[in-house]
Amino acid sequence: MNPITVMNEIAPEALDLVEQRYLILRTVYFMAPVGRRAIAQRLEKSERTIRKEVDVLRERGFLIGNYAGMSLSSDGERILTDLREYIRQMHGLTHLEQELKEVLKVKKVIIVPGDSDQDMVVKQDLAKATARYLRQVLKNGDVLAVTGGTTLSQVAASFPSDGTKRDVIVVPARGGLGEDVTIQANSIAAKLAQGLGGSYRLLHAPDNVDSNLVSTIVADPQIRDVITLVRRANVLLHGIGTAEEMASRRGLDEEHVMQLIIDGAVGEAFGYYFDPKGQIVYATSSLGVRLEDLGKIPLIVAVGGGKSKAWAVLSVVSTGYCDVCITDEGGARRLMSLLKHKEEHVNGN
Repeated sequence: MNPITVMNEIAPEALDLVEQRYLILRTVYFMAPVGRRAIAQRLEKSERTIRKEVDVLRERGFLIGNYAGMSLSSDGERILTDLREYIRQMHGLTHLEQELKEVLKVKKVIIVPGDSDQDMVVKQDLAKATARYLRQVLKNGDVLAVTGGTTLSQVAASFPSDGTKRDVIVVPARGGLGEDVTIQANSIAAKLAQGLGGSYRLLHAPDNVDSNLVSTIVADPQIRDVITLVRRANVLLHGIGTAEEMASRRGLDEEHVMQLIIDGAVGEAFGYYFDPKGQIVYATSSLGVRLEDLGKIPLIVAVGGGKSKAWAVLSVVSTGYCDVCITDEGGARRLMSLLKHKEEHVNGN
């Protein structure tokens, strides 16, 4: 019998305690330097409870602190890494990854514990997991194309340089949306390249382009060269947004947004809006990677977490253009629920 199953039978309170200390360590890791009050607020626990556990973790050498707040010691970072797999087993995430992999018909599913809709630290954990995966799969000579968005911005922030030089070129997969520069594809490509020790090229063009102007913009040699690089990428990393969220970011008017909802759009990627079956509902005219380019890209990695994004993840993965899906537990469990409901509905008919 699985040791965690045995522990759950004889001392379930021990598992709860382990998870609570793991959550404290994870919160300190991502928020450091941080005080007890901020940890209590983030985890929605009483300060008294957090104080007690923090004292234990300090005594065991996992936390260190000064006037600015607490951070993890080297032993704290080590135990957090060791605990990660333990918590995954407690939550049954390995089994859930396998289930989703088979149902979604993708090569790999990666799930981090928690729900980023409820805890922003989970979103940071999701970004860290994506960064770890990229380091594993990228090879010298690769071209990595990336989209914009808050999740991928955090992925880029999770790539501190290790001093290693790599023969990797990072390019933005799309033009810019004219929003916060930190979450635009150009900024993310540059930051990822710096962390990887590679080089980057920027796409100085807007994402929403009048179809009549596309050929004129692409005539610029620098823009054309970057788009050519994008379309021969070895790895494409993209975020997944809900249809309403992305319509708002793209500046679509209320009438357009309502029509998208009426037409059944639930998810967006690359300027395309999809229904739950992965069918295109609406497409914007923009520069960069196109849907017809995806079949030529060897590895496509999609990232999106939170229960609220489950429909969006389902719609984008259902296009058939996804090799690796990285999400969190909230999104994964909601996604599995949707898939089971869909199967029951089909069998019922």
